[in-house]
Amino acid sequence: MPQFKYSHVEREVEVYGYDRVVKSHCRMCHGGCGVLVYLKDGRIEKIAGDPDCPINHGTLCSKGIGATQLVYHPDRLTHPVRRAGPKGSGRWERISWDEALDAIAERILRYKEEHGAESIVLGYGTGRDNEAVIYRFANLLGTPNVLTAGHFCYGPRIATTIITCGTNPIADYENHPRCIMVWGNNVVISNPDCYKGESFSQALDAGARLIAVDPRLTRIAARADVWLPLRPGTDTALALGMLHVIVHEELYDKEFVENHVYGWEPFVERVDEYPPERVEKITWVPREKIQEAARLFATTRPAVVQWGVAIEQQVNCADNNRALLALMGITGNIDAKGGQVLFKPPRIVNVGRFGAHDMLPPEQAEKRLGGDRFRLAGNFAIINPKCVWDAVLEEKPYPVKMLFFISSNPLMTRGNAREVYRALEAVDFHVVADFFLTPTAELADIVLPAATWLEMDYVGDFWKRHGYLLPRRKAVQIGECRSDHEMLNDLAHRVGQGEFWWDDFEGALDFILKPMGVTWKEFKEMDYARGEVAYRKYEQNGFSTPTGRFELYSTLLERWGYDPLPQYREPPESPVSTPELFERYPYILITGRRLPGFFHTENRQLPWLRELHPDPVVEIHPETAAREGIREGDWVVIESPRGEVRQRARLFEGMDPRIVSAEHGWWFPERKDPGHGWEESNINVLTSNAYEDCDPAMGATHVRTLLCRIRPEGGGGGSA
Repeated sequence: MPQFKYSHVEREVEVYGYDRVVKSHCRMCHGGCGVLVYLKDGRIEKIAGDPDCPINHGTLCSKGIGATQLVYHPDRLTHPVRRAGPKGSGRWERISWDEALDAIAERILRYKEEHGAESIVLGYGTGRDNEAVIYRFANLLGTPNVLTAGHFCYGPRIATTIITCGTNPIADYENHPRCIMVWGNNVVISNPDCYKGESFSQALDAGARLIAVDPRLTRIAARADVWLPLRPGTDTALALGMLHVIVHEELYDKEFVENHVYGWEPFVERVDEYPPERVEKITWVPREKIQEAARLFATTRPAVVQWGVAIEQQVNCADNNRALLALMGITGNIDAKGGQVLFKPPRIVNVGRFGAHDMLPPEQAEKRLGGDRFRLAGNFAIINPKCVWDAVLEEKPYPVKMLFFISSNPLMTRGNAREVYRALEAVDFHVVADFFLTPTAELADIVLPAATWLEMDYVGDFWKRHGYLLPRRKAVQIGECRSDHEMLNDLAHRVGQGEFWWDDFEGALDFILKPMGVTWKEFKEMDYARGEVAYRKYEQNGFSTPTGRFELYSTLLERWGYDPLPQYREPPESPVSTPELFERYPYILITGRRLPGFFHTENRQLPWLRELHPDPVVEIHPETAAREGIREGDWVVIESPRGEVRQRARLFEGMDPRIVSAEHGWWFPERKDPGHGWEESNINVLTSNAYEDCDPAMGATHVRTLLCRIRPEGGGGGSA
């Protein structure tokens, strides 16, 4: 193990009698935080932040601290099980790993022979650093169908940034941006993808100006110099309105635009369609505030945009990202020190190469579900979930016979949850790998016990774009739990892929690290590795796009038949697009608010984290609550045209009275019935997954904004 360079670790070991301290890298959420894992008699006693880690500098959130309760939870699945009754009956029998993997391999080979490899769909959720190994297995098998959250989470940022400027530009907090615009993001709670709230907070403490774009008065918005409380779902219009101000007041970086931008003239014509006066009517944001924010962002350099998933779970997903990229680019903040940097990773086998995307036969790639409809997604090996459910339920365009979900709970996280349930119930064979018997796992035929991040060795963060690699070191072994990587490595040998895999997964880690000239054993003695840091690389090399320029006008989107410029689309349900529906459902419902202890549907069974937030909560403005006869703490029925759920009322003045804000991901693992109350408070019972409501290029399901009505449970209500 690396030598510890700070005395408090040695002191704690001596005082409290710990016999080992493992230096590792957390994955309780999006990952990245260095940790010290204290063990006594082979058991984890405490987890603390690692002060030497460049990602979190010793800070750690509640999820990282609570990981101990995850590892040792009494309901944890610690051995493979096979269904012993009807689907959803809750009856299981214990089987061995060999029995489980042999049965899974037999089904894979049978379906491939009888229906083609495309009839097998693998899937994962937000990921536990397992995406590359899952894609490797799928591509070598010959199935183009990997169902991820990537159609509406992070994947759109990767896809749109690659076609615009070559890679995902990351906020360079290390070099003190002077202005930060937080857009649809709550970084201090969510710690999203390549970011940690600590770095953002440090930048503010150092004097950065702050713009917050959010319908809710979050703590970030309360601290902002300018808060833009937009109407939910109107982000693209707001961004184009800010761009209008920057262009017409000539606040843009003229040298960058002249020498490094493609499509300036048609871009200006598009921006001309969105003067602040029009944007005010669309977004509810006063034009003066739009102008103030645009001027502050454009004239305070370096500046960054802290963006997140809220802008991606919309019909405007790709264009939201592209409009924000335009704000970064024309203000001269792309690849600028303290701005939005195109970081380079260390020299490794990257995610794409490890995932064997070049080994999927072209004729199989053409069979990707929805690939002909959502072409931006399809070109990045991403599929829309409804395409899978239709292939299961209607066998169109061909039958899907097997689903294999790893670290995913789609019954709770995908739009139109009741359709998801029907598909999971109907599919011929269903496998899940997870920590617990989740609502999704309860509908499976075989469930495999997954290892947590504390139970594996891995090269952490090698899929991210911030330029760091960190060793994740195994601290404990729990029962028969195995990492997703080990499990797929073993399964691959059973289905004829052995020549492309390894005797054990340490060989894969050596393969990833080989271009660096180190082995896993050598890397795990290091604290971290970082790629070479350089700025304004485009001045010598251009951008990795078809034109070699920063493409405001996307040549690839044009080739695929889409509008090459960002445009605004009205949300599929809104006071504007569906006025008759609005008469019956008079509130705009937003979903997905982040909570400190939970990671989407995870952690509700961990006492330390659940006590922070015991019930699902819907925020309602006091004026609205009074009108509907709702009091603080009441259980409230939230209804959309697709169904109704219940959450507990919290009165909140920090948003427009026309908005209601609900939470996502809620199920009740403490309930021992097989469904665990999956329908009761699951906000995706209310959401739509209709194709016409999805982003036309990315296939993002529009789950963040819809229309609803509310009433106190068991009572009436003014407009309900």
